[in-house]
Amino acid sequence: MLVDSVSSTTSTTTTSSSSNSSSTSSSSGSLVENYQSFLTLLLKQLEVQDPTNPVDASTYTTQLVQLASLEQQMSIGDKIDELTSTVSDLSTSLTSALGSTSSAINYYGQTVEAEGSTTPLQDGEATWEYDLESTAASVTLTITDSSGNTVYSDVSSSTAAGTHEVTWDGVGTDGSSYGSGTYTLSITALDANGNAIDTTTRFKGTVTSVDSSSGTAVLSVGGVSVSADDVLSVS
Repeated sequence: MLVDSVSSTTSTTTTSSSSNSSSTSSSSGSLVENYQSFLTLLLKQLEVQDPTNPVDASTYTTQLVQLASLEQQMSIGDKIDELTSTVSDLSTSLTSALGSTSSAINYYGQTVEAEGSTTPLQDGEATWEYDLESTAASVTLTITDSSGNTVYSDVSSSTAAGTHEVTWDGVGTDGSSYGSGTYTLSITALDANGNAIDTTTRFKGTVTSVDSSSGTAVLSVGGVSVSADDVLSVS
């Protein structure tokens, strides 16, 4: 037996993002300015010194040591900037990966809707939605099992343009009862002239497991795999 009704759905997508920023370039820029100023003053001192009374060697040596020390601080500052940038990028990537996995785990046990025509028979029901681009003169619903055998076929009374929901209770056209497994819904919609009308099919089901081993969260809906990114709604 088939329950075919008009329904409206609203899909809400929530996007969350996080960003980390650090500001260490100002200290590095300050060291560069100090280094350039120190070098300029040192060169100017050598240029204008009194030839008859030159700068004392020990004083000059001290100044060179100070210059070398400042140059070393600049080098350390550059390394710290590079390390900070690397750590920040790694933190962002890790946060993104963990956030994706954590969000996917929340889907477990929830009823989700995603693009597709194959869904499992769960708790004695299989549920789909289909969209008609325009009003049809006739709509035929065909359900096949995982081997491609037709288990149910009927003419639908829902022919208006828009979204329609289909719920199948696992009873075939011949009255046979079908057990758990995956089933595929096919829609054949024709207009008054016998021309095919474009349709879109979605399925609904309960998430039975979540796999993030590949780095991308994949949900299993009673044996039907769907990426967490392809989920249209959760109820």
